[in-house]
Amino acid sequence: MGRKSFDKFVTNLDWNLLRTFVIIVEEGSITGAANRLMRRQPTVSLALQRLETQLDSQLIDRSGGTFRLTAAGRELHRECIDIYGSISRLGEVTDLAAKEITGNIHIALASHVVTPLLDDVLTEFSLLNPKVTYKITIDTSASIARSILDKSASFGICLVNRSFSQLDYKVVYREFFGLFCGPSHPLFGKQQLQMRDLRNHPVVSFDTDNLADALRPVALLRQQHGLEPLVVGQATHLEEVRRMINCGIGIGPLPIHVVERDVRDRLLWRLPPYKKPPAIDVQLVTNPRQRYNRAEAGFITALKTKIGSISMAKRTYAGKAEVRTQTIS
Repeated sequence: MGRKSFDKFVTNLDWNLLRTFVIIVEEGSITGAANRLMRRQPTVSLALQRLETQLDSQLIDRSGGTFRLTAAGRELHRECIDIYGSISRLGEVTDLAAKEITGNIHIALASHVVTPLLDDVLTEFSLLNPKVTYKITIDTSASIARSILDKSASFGICLVNRSFSQLDYKVVYREFFGLFCGPSHPLFGKQQLQMRDLRNHPVVSFDTDNLADALRPVALLRQQHGLEPLVVGQATHLEEVRRMINCGIGIGPLPIHVVERDVRDRLLWRLPPYKKPPAIDVQLVTNPRQRYNRAEAGFITALKTKIGSISMAKRTYAGKAEVRTQTIS
C-alpha cells in the first residue's frame, strides 16, 4: 500500500467499526453483539461487512453455521485491543507531565467486596491526591475480567474462575461462605442442625454457584453431602441473593463476615456446616500490558504494597457468625 493509499485508508476508516468488531468477537456472534450494543442485528452485520470491505479481508468465517476468526481476524483483534485501550485514555495523556497527580481511576468490583484493605487505600490515596477522580462499577466477575482484558477498567477486585495468561492476579483476601435462611424459613432458629437436615429445601444462590464457576467450593460442598439443590432463585449481586434468603424463598450461600450484622439482628440464620465452610479467594486483577495514567499506577502500587504488608492470616475473614452466638428472643 503506497503512502497516498495508506493516508486515504486511515482518513476513510470508521473507527467505530473496529469497536463493533471487538464486541462481535467477545460475544461470539452477531446476535450477541447486537444485544450488547443495543442495535439491530442487520446493522451489526452490515458494520462487519463494511470493515471487511475496507480492509479487503475476510475477518470471520461464518460458513456452514460456524463462527470462527480467520488469521486476519485474529491479528486485527489483537491490534484492536491495544488501539481501543490507547484511544480511551487520550484525554489523560497531558496529565502525565504534571507534577500533581490527576486522572480518573476506574475500579471494577464484584458484588459486595468488603475489606478494609481497599477502604484504607482509598482514604490514604485521596488525601494525598485530592485531584484524582474515581469511578466504581459493580459487575459479575466474568465481566470484570473482560473489562480488564479490553483495558476499559483500571483494575478489578473479584472472584476468579478462569485465569487469563494476559492478566496478573494477586489475592486480596480470603472469605468463607456459610449457608443461611431467613426468619420465615422452617429451619430458622433451630440449633445443632446437620447437613442432612438441609435436604429437600429449595435453594437460592449466585449465577456462579456451580462446579464450573467461581463458587465451585460451595457447589462441591453440596455434592459431597448429597444435596441435590432445587434452585428456585438466582441473582448476580449479593444484595439480591440476600434479599431472597431473607424473604424465605430458599436457603443460600453468603460471605460470613459480610452478613454478621444480619445474623445479630436475626434477619438471617446460620445453617451448617458450622466448621470448615467453603473458602473463596477474592483477587486483584490487573493488565500488565495496560498503559496506566499516574493516578492508576500510583493507586495499584499503593494497593499492592498494602496487601504485601499484611499477612494472609490477617487477610482471612472467617467472620463471627457462628451458631453458638445465635439466639432467639
